[in-house]
Amino acid sequence: MAESAVLEGASAPADEAPIESFTVTLIIRRFDSEFDDEPRWVDYDVELFATDRILDALHKIKWEQDGSLSFRRSCAHGVCGSDAMRINGRNRLACKTLIKDLDISKPIYVEAIKGLPLEKDLIVDMEPFFASYREVQPFLQASGKPEKERIQSVAQRERFDDTTKCILCAACTSSCPVFWTDGQYFGPAAIVNAHRFIFDSRDEAAQVRLDILNDKEGVWRCRTTFNCSEACPRGIEVTKAIAEVKAAVLRGKPDVPKSDLVSA
Repeated sequence: MAESAVLEGASAPADEAPIESFTVTLIIRRFDSEFDDEPRWVDYDVELFATDRILDALHKIKWEQDGSLSFRRSCAHGVCGSDAMRINGRNRLACKTLIKDLDISKPIYVEAIKGLPLEKDLIVDMEPFFASYREVQPFLQASGKPEKERIQSVAQRERFDDTTKCILCAACTSSCPVFWTDGQYFGPAAIVNAHRFIFDSRDEAAQVRLDILNDKEGVWRCRTTFNCSEACPRGIEVTKAIAEVKAAVLRGKPDVPKSDLVSA
């Protein structure tokens, strides 16, 4: 149960509300292969402010209560994608999840993302995820050395703009029920990053990627549950991107807009 109190010694201007602190219970799914046969739930009471994030709570636990707690984090600003985890049963970035946006009258449950091998506490082995990512060849492939910049029209750039936002946090892939049960499925993130180049007018390897994804473990394993779109912290329309790749496979080529630029 959360309790609130005015921050000790804090003085606020007359037109501002005093800063409040809350005692919040976090229940974290812990696992250490050296000592545990199975994961176990451990609860911690932490004093937090409404402006704090789950990442701040994890830091306080690690620094003040239990130094053995393990989790990944880096930039702490939603750019690096390293701190994806399940918070109250939903995939989120710990650094972007504000305490005030959660129901602090109840315990907050935190656990590792699903579908990837658990290493310790909130840390999973990301290698299977990145192996699928590498397999779709997520880089620009164009022949020859251009004599000038490869210019794109606004429409051509907009065609794949949404999927350039991916930060490889694995929130989408690890929210997919198919991925949980079929470790061979490429997963949403790999397909999103393939989409980013398949629909890029400067790229010449779209057909290669379409052939890779036209596989029983490729786009056809998607069951359109929309979990991936809901989980994406960058707001990418993941399910839509997968559907567009499916359509490109059936057509035999991507629908890339023609350039409307006038040559000099």
